[in-house]
Amino acid sequence: MAFSSSSFAFILFLASYLLLPAAFGEIICEELPKDKCAFSIASSGKRCLLEKYAMETGGTEYQCRTSEVIVERMSDYIETDRCVSACGVDRNSVGISSDSLLEPQFAAKLCSSDCYHNCPNIIDLYFNLAAGEGVFLPDLCEAQRVNPHRSIIELLSSGGGGGLPSPIAPQSSSLHAVLAPALPPM
Repeated sequence: MAFSSSSFAFILFLASYLLLPAAFGEIICEELPKDKCAFSIASSGKRCLLEKYAMETGGTEYQCRTSEVIVERMSDYIETDRCVSACGVDRNSVGISSDSLLEPQFAAKLCSSDCYHNCPNIIDLYFNLAAGEGVFLPDLCEAQRVNPHRSIIELLSSGGGGGLPSPIAPQSSSLHAVLAPALPPM
C-alpha cells in the first residue's frame, strides 16, 4: 500500500499533535519562572498569577500559583513579549486587579489596535475585569478614544457599562479584583 505525500503529511501532523504536548510537558503555573507567570494560562485552563510572600528572614519571595479563574477558550499559553509590550502590562504584576483600568495611559495601550486586535489573552482578562466592575470593555475603549483623561473615570464611577449594575459604591474611586463570566470580543 503506497502512501501519498498528503497522507504522509496528515499522519505526521496527527502524530506531532498527539505526541508533542507530552514531549514538552504541560504548563503548570507553580513550575513557571517569575518572569513568565503573569498572563500565562496553565494546561488546566486556569490563569497563573504571581503572589508575593514575606520570608521569615525579612525578605520577599515571589511564587507563581494557579488561580481559580478559568479561561474559556485558551490553555497552555504563555503570553508573548510582543503582547506584554503592546498592551502595557507588567510581567511582575502581583495578583489580578482591575485598578490599572483607571490609568489613562494603560487604557490607551490596552485599547490600542496592536493590543485589542492581536492579544486575545490579555483582552479576555481585562474584558472580564471590566465586566466585574459593571463596565463593557468596548465602551471603556470608546470613552478612552473620545476623552482619555475624564471619560474612563466617569464611565467606571457611573457604572456606565451598557446597562450593567455597578458594584462600585458612589463614593468609591478604586476598583476591586472581581471577575465576571463574560465573553470578550474575538
